[in-house]
Amino acid sequence: MTAAPDHTPTMERLTLAQQIEPWIPALLVPALIVLGFIAIPAQSSWLTLTVSGLAMGMMIFIMASGLTVVFGLMDVINFGHGAFVSVGAFVGVTVLLLLPQLTGAPSLLANLLALVLAIAGAVVATALMGWGFERVIVMPVYGAHLKQILVTMGGLIIAEQLILVIWGPDEIFLTRPETLKGAVTFMGAAIEKYRLVAVAFGLVLFAAMIWVLRSTRIGLIVRAGVENGEMVEALGYRLRVVFVLVFVAGSALAGLGGVMWALYQEVVTAHMGQEILILVFIVVIIGGLGSVEGCFIGALLVGLLQNYVAFLEPKLALVSNIGLMMIILLWRPQGMMPVVKAK
Repeated sequence: MTAAPDHTPTMERLTLAQQIEPWIPALLVPALIVLGFIAIPAQSSWLTLTVSGLAMGMMIFIMASGLTVVFGLMDVINFGHGAFVSVGAFVGVTVLLLLPQLTGAPSLLANLLALVLAIAGAVVATALMGWGFERVIVMPVYGAHLKQILVTMGGLIIAEQLILVIWGPDEIFLTRPETLKGAVTFMGAAIEKYRLVAVAFGLVLFAAMIWVLRSTRIGLIVRAGVENGEMVEALGYRLRVVFVLVFVAGSALAGLGGVMWALYQEVVTAHMGQEILILVFIVVIIGGLGSVEGCFIGALLVGLLQNYVAFLEPKLALVSNIGLMMIILLWRPQGMMPVVKAK
């Protein structure tokens, strides 16, 4: 009698493939970097553009991460997210302008202290603004996406007009703290110091968010709420309170990103949040709604592609990320690493 064939190895291979497959998008970032190296003839130019793209991607991630968690948990399409970016930038720059002794000092410690104080001011201001925004504008339209788009867009317009009233209509130009000015030379490439700081800051923040979401009670509640909110409420947790906390945290992250983006651009305008909002939504969509990891990968792809294409073919820079979104959505319609909700 012949023994039945053992299918266990095949099942194990399938299971392993199923485990690896969701993380394939993470390979897109190094693949894009390699393609950039091939397409850009000068190694120094490639290195400069790569660091610039990573820095840009990190700042977009900071602004987009709060929005993707808000949508994943609360099912809220918040077009007013750009208002928090603008307000955070203006508050942070105002704090920096009030600290000339720290920003102008030839001391890295003093400059970082000024930057931390500016970020703290922006985070507090946008967190309070986010709480009021959720209470007054968002809460009445839970579950109604069309109304959410209309009222949050209206909130964005009102916030921009209030910025004009408080800070005036003129652009505010600023200089970075003394030790963050200029560039360092590495392998023949001039790399701005601030961009290196932005890359390091973004990596630390991403690691902190992953730790909070995966290793703390509030993070586990948020993740569970994204996947199955009804079950979380059935277990006795007040998901409404978590909603408010997540919205406030997302608003604070947008304000933090606004400060970083203002120092990156070295100019602040009332409409800067609205202008960056397009890239933020592209990142949220291609990453997968509710996915912090997907948002991180998507932001890096957007930042790198924007810099590479702007160098190789400036006329295509504006549409390159739209093309990226189309390709990824044709490949994975729900985004690269979507959160799977319970049915």
